[in-house]
Amino acid sequence: MKTLFKSGDIFLWFTGAVLGVIILMVAGLLLVVVLNGAGVFWPSAVVEVRTKAGQIFMGEIKAEEEIPPGSLPENMQDESHVRIQLKIGNRDVYGVDFKWINYYELAALQYPADALCIERMEYGNMYGRLIGVKNDGVYIAKGDNAWPSFQNLAEKSTDLVRERIALEKKSIGAINYEIEQLRLRKKRLEFYNEGALAELAEIDRQVSEKQKSYESLMLKVTDLTRRAAEASVVVEIAGGSQKELPLSQVVRFYQPNQMGFFAKLQMYVQKVWEFLREDPRESNTEGGVFPAIFGTVLMVIIMTLAVVPFGVVAALYLREYANQGPFVRLTRIAVNNLAGVPSIVFGIFGLGFFVYFCGGSLDQFLFAERLPSPTWGTGGILWASLTLALLTVPVVIVATEEALVAVPRGARDGSLALGATKWQTTWRVVLPAATPGMLTGVILAMARGAGEVAPLMITGVVKLAPNLPLDGTFPFLHLDRKFMHLGFHIYDVGFQSPNVEAAKPMVFMTALLLILIVLLLNLTAIIIRARLRKKYQGSTF
Repeated sequence: MKTLFKSGDIFLWFTGAVLGVIILMVAGLLLVVVLNGAGVFWPSAVVEVRTKAGQIFMGEIKAEEEIPPGSLPENMQDESHVRIQLKIGNRDVYGVDFKWINYYELAALQYPADALCIERMEYGNMYGRLIGVKNDGVYIAKGDNAWPSFQNLAEKSTDLVRERIALEKKSIGAINYEIEQLRLRKKRLEFYNEGALAELAEIDRQVSEKQKSYESLMLKVTDLTRRAAEASVVVEIAGGSQKELPLSQVVRFYQPNQMGFFAKLQMYVQKVWEFLREDPRESNTEGGVFPAIFGTVLMVIIMTLAVVPFGVVAALYLREYANQGPFVRLTRIAVNNLAGVPSIVFGIFGLGFFVYFCGGSLDQFLFAERLPSPTWGTGGILWASLTLALLTVPVVIVATEEALVAVPRGARDGSLALGATKWQTTWRVVLPAATPGMLTGVILAMARGAGEVAPLMITGVVKLAPNLPLDGTFPFLHLDRKFMHLGFHIYDVGFQSPNVEAAKPMVFMTALLLILIVLLLNLTAIIIRARLRKKYQGSTF
């Protein structure tokens, strides 16, 4: 045993075992997220159950578990029983999305071939049987003949809804923006007493023309809304009652018990694509997360562009130019301690310094006519990105210093001996050789910044952002706008949603997506680092 300790092999085995445990823990965490998230959009079979008490429910079986003994009747305490969690949907009818049903209470359980699942804009899924299709309140098809009419009218209604949404977001949004700019221009002229009567009258005329265009577009929107709501589908829900649903509320419909594997796979791909490109709905528990994806990636890019120059310059001065004395040592200690400050503290600093001081000052000097409504003096993606840049700058400084130390002294001496200046040596020899190590700090900063939530909650992130920070309206990139973030989306859906059970699948899917995005960003930086390392290692290492 003494020989084993002296050789150090036992410590090698111990560190290897610890590394293996860490890898298994990380793999287990990823496995849990994948198992709970990847199957969210798979079309499940619809079951119809009848209880001994005469109740009938229809929906998807989401979970099955053993009933705790304390929840069983006294005459069943010595036996084990199972219950199922049924997603019954139809929240406008039942008031809930899920219901636990005990197996010993069941009288019948079957998978009807004609079971219909309708995904709709609100109140969750609707499960039932197709009765017929109406147009203007009159049946146009019933029974077996209703399915083709249902498909055709649903497609037309979906097209009308999409046309209305596009009209509201693009044309009407652009007119509203132009009217607002004219209003602010008039207010600015009046505020500074620079507006001539003729110029103010011209602005009023332009606003009047824009208002007419706006009213004309609103008439089109009203017409599209009316046409989309003309058709409706009548569904018989569990228990025999009928429910009429406007087709404008239908997102997707299918009969899962009649679908084969490839049909389900095709629908699964469609749902995943919708999740990636659509806006959220139903308090973020349904629909997509595209605004959150866009906000997360854009915030990480802005944060990286801000943190890299400051971190590299600070590390370069501390390592290459500063006299190595007590002040520099204290500075390094301060930087290392800064990395351990709770993230919410950085959020409070960002709120006070960036939002209230910097943003408020900009509003006072450049946008006084818009006050008291703030432009920059409120949370936005720029202030959130700069706050996270401050949060991650210690990581970049430490990694860059380590990379600079790794550059051989001979490379510096050789450059200076050939007549290069200190700056030329630093710029042309030291920095290129240290770039792979610097990118390690950037990778760590990106990974931490993409997953932070607490600072963002008070510097610009919101539950739902109707307008993206990047659009087709000048100046195109609106850094003052609030934004959505995948990390905050997970928090909001998982802990703030009024319907926790319905939100749970979305939490796992969004977490899986966030992991994939962070992995993709890191892989991009790792590939660049590997190429730079291969390029410079021959000449400097």
